[in-house]
Amino acid sequence: MSNAPYDRILAIDFETHWSRKDYTLSKMTTEEYIRDQRFEAFGACISDITLGQPPRWHRHAGLLEYFQGVDWGRTAVLAHNAQFDVSILSWRYDARPAFIFDTLSMARALRGVEVGNSLARLAEDFGLPPKGRAVHSTDGLTWKEIQGTPVEVELAEYCAHDTVLCVEIFNRLLPGYPLKELKLIDLTLKMYTRPLLQLDKEMLAKAIDEEREQREGLLKKLGMVEATLASNQQFAEALKALGIQPPKKTSKTTGEETLALAKNDALFQALLNHENEDVALLCEARLKVKSTSERTRAQRFLDIAERGNLPVPLSYYGAATGRWTASKGSAINMQNLKRGSFLRRAIMAPEGHVIVAGDLSQIEPRVLAFFADNQNLMDIFRQGGDPYASFGAQMFGIPGMTQDTHPVERQSAKSALLGAGYQLGWASFAAQLLTGFLGADPKRYTKEDAIKLGVTGDAVQKFLSWDENIKKMEEIPHTCTEVELAIHCLAAKAIIDKYRAASQPVVDFWNLMQELIEYSLYRGKEYTHMGVIFRKNEIILPSGMPVRYPDLRPSTSERGRVTWSYADGKSRVNLYGGKVTNNVVQGTARCVMTDGMLRIARRYPIVGTVHDEVLVVVPEEEVEDAKTWILAQMVMDPPYLRGIPLKVSGGAAVRYGDAKK
Repeated sequence: MSNAPYDRILAIDFETHWSRKDYTLSKMTTEEYIRDQRFEAFGACISDITLGQPPRWHRHAGLLEYFQGVDWGRTAVLAHNAQFDVSILSWRYDARPAFIFDTLSMARALRGVEVGNSLARLAEDFGLPPKGRAVHSTDGLTWKEIQGTPVEVELAEYCAHDTVLCVEIFNRLLPGYPLKELKLIDLTLKMYTRPLLQLDKEMLAKAIDEEREQREGLLKKLGMVEATLASNQQFAEALKALGIQPPKKTSKTTGEETLALAKNDALFQALLNHENEDVALLCEARLKVKSTSERTRAQRFLDIAERGNLPVPLSYYGAATGRWTASKGSAINMQNLKRGSFLRRAIMAPEGHVIVAGDLSQIEPRVLAFFADNQNLMDIFRQGGDPYASFGAQMFGIPGMTQDTHPVERQSAKSALLGAGYQLGWASFAAQLLTGFLGADPKRYTKEDAIKLGVTGDAVQKFLSWDENIKKMEEIPHTCTEVELAIHCLAAKAIIDKYRAASQPVVDFWNLMQELIEYSLYRGKEYTHMGVIFRKNEIILPSGMPVRYPDLRPSTSERGRVTWSYADGKSRVNLYGGKVTNNVVQGTARCVMTDGMLRIARRYPIVGTVHDEVLVVVPEEEVEDAKTWILAQMVMDPPYLRGIPLKVSGGAAVRYGDAKK
């Protein structure tokens, strides 16, 4: 790595005390495990791969002395699942490597998430000697019990072999791996291993108590216990006792009729606003009892706060397009904290600092418009203002549309820009609206909405005369009447049709992507579009990273239409022009985002990222200049999208929830 911030690379693998019974990573998060009072490192194998040295076993008692003798300011660390090993270094030995390499992260990006990237699986796939099993013999044992015994000898040999495997796998993954992506792995792991964010214990404890008091108050008022409200059958009986017939729906898995009592079921939501206060109260209490995720997460935050700062657990390349996802097993999904929630407000900058939050506005619609050369939409983005209202005015032919004057049409245009741009069909769009489109509240269009959207009597008759439309409607999970569903679907179709009519360049782009499935992804004829390379079984993004379509193959449908699918782990996934569009756009939007993050990270520590938002900790006295500079880094003209009109919004505050509301 040119201009590397280190002079040496140490490959490291820790072996630690564990117990299958009650102290194991299969039952605990990494943070819980390492910060637990029972934590004990038996030892670690360390190899200076810069010098080509073989792994050496460093025993329990000598670890601290060894680590204190390392110049960590100029030393990088390599590990498989470095989140674990580097957290031990940082939290237990106060050793913070200058740079972190992680073969697990690299393998996930190059091979995919679903294929399996454990050390054992990688060793097998690369034809290396198999991973050993000596660690299983240490179940429940302490260092005193294994020190100087054959168990320690076996464990040291096992650890050394794992270290060799990690180095060999690294040597196979590293050639051609983009430098920027290695820096992003390092950045991601430092969010976790060098936690700066703090948690407000008092706020969390108060929120937990208040939620419990509200829940218990509702139960007392109703004269019920939690078990009654948690049980579908018992809750249904409680509704009947109030003269309400429990809502039902057709199960997607069994095709049989089942109770529709989930929080996203439309008829259950209607009961929440029932004119009978007892019915509404009963349903509110049901939600309080069933909605455990937020209070569970609040308790986990409080538990973490008792142990230290908040490590932010993210999986680099958790999605095929490179997007981060929540780390599996972390038990706190930092990607879906609700805006305005007390959980966001409980997250704070360290003393003397503030959090700057910057969010790329409508980044995916902007990238799509650029790729498709949709000049009408590009002009809207260049002019600023409200892109959803401006595009809605174009879609519906309503000059001067605003959110206040035409809320239905403006929301429809927003949904179209965010979803219909990926060739979403009316049936899928209608189904997603009913359950909450892209995280929004569930929406069912009414007759009045359909009229506003321009649905005519002729359109209704034509729509209902097609057997295929009726079949698609029957497949949509719903809790409304058939008439209400038909109206909703007609409105959804009207939105899709209006989007496509107003976005012919995007439709043309879908068609190009469809052609490239066979021409490039299947037949292997290389094609480049605005810096994105299409070739056999993969697309190369501006970052140099691939979006893979392994074992892509065609098939013919019953109607004689050629369809495409590729292998994703043990299953197959359909591929079509709209999905390729989604992958190209989302992957490139991620490149824009990460380029900005890497520029920011040269000056300030990045402590988190949520979709298109980045969180940065800056000194309090620098906040205004820092915020201006950080936001400017996020909208610098990318060399692969010259002239794209980018926009960023942001703010700064001590509490994350106040930085950008």
